[in-house]
Amino acid sequence: MTTTSHPIVAFIGLGHMGGPMAANLVKAGFPVQVFDLVPAALEAAAAAGAKVAASAIGAVKGAQVVVSMLPASRHVEGLYLGEDGLLAQIEAGALVIDSSTIAPASARKVAQAAAARGLAMIDAPVSGGTAGAAAGTLTFIVGGEAEALERARPVLSAMGKNIFHMGGAGAGQVAKLCNNMALGVIMAATGEAIALGVAHGLDPAALSQMMAVSTSRSWATEVCNPWPGVLPNAPASRGYEGGFGNDLMLKDLGLAAEAALGTGASIPLGELARNLYSMNSQAGRGALDFSSVVNLVRKA
Repeated sequence: MTTTSHPIVAFIGLGHMGGPMAANLVKAGFPVQVFDLVPAALEAAAAAGAKVAASAIGAVKGAQVVVSMLPASRHVEGLYLGEDGLLAQIEAGALVIDSSTIAPASARKVAQAAAARGLAMIDAPVSGGTAGAAAGTLTFIVGGEAEALERARPVLSAMGKNIFHMGGAGAGQVAKLCNNMALGVIMAATGEAIALGVAHGLDPAALSQMMAVSTSRSWATEVCNPWPGVLPNAPASRGYEGGFGNDLMLKDLGLAAEAALGTGASIPLGELARNLYSMNSQAGRGALDFSSVVNLVRKA
């Protein structure tokens, strides 16, 4: 049930992550106005109790908070910037929250444009995957002014359980890329290690159980093991369907490489991982979970 104590939230982008996030806002009592280009996504949002708008501009009408969850930098810039962009349509004094994972430079560009129009904006990419989005347990990694984050906390808390303030505009994106770069490297290394053990006749489940309580333990050994049959609920055990797509990891590693070039930072393992996920995509596994990268080294 919605209450007058909750601000109206406009939510743009109802994909695998955005759809469940918007539904959790509705469950928490927020009046939610949504828009997406995919009719099925709008139907699901309506079934969850959201009000469907005919356009992004229609969704932000009357909203005090605007949340976006889009695929890439170009989509975010295209949504918000320019004379026909959303920043020109959002009501004065509203708060803008972009939870897309995009280039830090793009996040800063849009935040500066928002500030020029008197709008507070934070970049708040997430960690936790589709399961976290559905369960409302996401981690928000935030860049922007502390005052804007405090305004955003009730909204973010309805969709996640951890909120980290990393610094000014774009800092949330930098931190998210650091996290995903490490994750990509760890997943590839874990799969390679298990493949080596299996090549020597070891049982992958026994090897993974040992690793999960030893010095190589990680999310890849305990939650999203890349070897089929080791963890029943992991994407690897259902044909690598669901989870976090290989091409999404590839996108994030590309953004990390771009960010490294901008500062002269060295990311040799990150670059190697980017090439591995690119090879996995070229092998036809781009839409599968990123743990499918193990198939580059796994013997048939």
